[in-house]
Amino acid sequence: MHYHDSDDLKRLGEFKKLAPKEFSAFVEFDKIVGRDDGAIPRKYRELIAIAVACTTQCPYCLDVHTRAAKRAGATREEVSETAMLAAALRAGAAVTHGALAVKLFDQAAAPQAAGADSRK
Repeated sequence: MHYHDSDDLKRLGEFKKLAPKEFSAFVEFDKIVGRDDGAIPRKYRELIAIAVACTTQCPYCLDVHTRAAKRAGATREEVSETAMLAAALRAGAAVTHGALAVKLFDQAAAPQAAGADSRK
């Protein structure tokens, strides 16, 4: 068994029955990616979606938005650069979280020496 099976997407219809209002709201919200009348052109909207899908690691989103980006005129080079930009930002987040870890380390109380009296 593997976790990413495109047939799983067929189960989304169950959400329509199980949580109709929430599912309907999601579907409407999700449509903004494919807008053609926004300030951001469609090709760039799809490239942004690919970058987000790379960072959230959603194979279904990658499938949908990579095909849509190609239809919108994106090139293999643009998709590749998009993936690398996403990787750089994700790495940047790891580094900045590392800075937070060092700060939290510095703020943490020093461990007491063995046998020290903690009532002082």
